Amino acid sequence: MSIADFLNKNARRVPAGSLYIVGMIPLVWLMYQLFTGALGVDAVKALEHRLGEIGLQILLATLAISPLRKYAGVNLIKFRRALGLLTFFYVSLHLSVWLLLDIQLLWGQIWADILKRPYITIGMAAFVMMLPLAITSNNRSVSRMGAPAWRLLHRLTYPAALAGALHFVMVVKGWQMEPFIYLGIALALLLLRLKSKRSNITV
Repeated sequence: MSIADFLNKNARRVPAGSLYIVGMIPLVWLMYQLFTGALGVDAVKALEHRLGEIGLQILLATLAISPLRKYAGVNLIKFRRALGLLTFFYVSLHLSVWLLLDIQLLWGQIWADILKRPYITIGMAAFVMMLPLAITSNNRSVSRMGAPAWRLLHRLTYPAALAGALHFVMVVKGWQMEPFIYLGIALALLLLRLKSKRSNITV
């Protein structure tokens, strides 16, 4: 049995809904670190940063599902919706921590930061792109919109991932490799998508 067959066989046994439970583990761990003081002196910033990073990691994992099936024969499609909703959940928490705990709902400062700080502008753009994706991540939306329109809308996932990765690169102070690795993965996944689309047109 190949690795792909082994993974597919075991994935079929796992309910897609169980991913929501697994997806809460990082949040529980973060809350434990927050209340035990393990997040450091600036716990709010650390919490905000970590929630955004988790959201980006899950988003990239979501985008990796299609190329995994196409190029490696590993079929994890049934987990894609759960991963997408978990992405939005963590990104929403990331934004909420910034709004409520960091900026403390000072709307004048919030709008000034969105307009004047490029990394915040890009981060907000990523969130805005993800909002309709989360709202339409259900079977009823697919039926009402029609599959072609629904798939077209959900291509926003790719620019949202690029914007999120770029936001991370711009947020981190100093030279660090990790944000660029995420950006490289996002670009690679987009290129694989474009390559797959071009080959389908050719065929």
